Amino acid sequence: MEYVAVILPSLVVGLIFWFAMKAIFNADKAERQAEARAQAEADSIPARPADGPRPESQ
Repeated sequence: MEYVAVILPSLVVGLIFWFAMKAIFNADKAERQAEARAQAEADSIPARPADGPRPESQ
């Protein structure tokens, strides 16, 4: 029973660390996917001039 009392705190801290790192990596993956979708959407929109051609000033 003494062994469990010695090992248990390390296991609990290890599990908390594992869950925290998993959450960070999942958030990063979701952010990268959202960025890729936004970039693909921006690339699919054709570029057009906002004002059209400007006449030369005299």
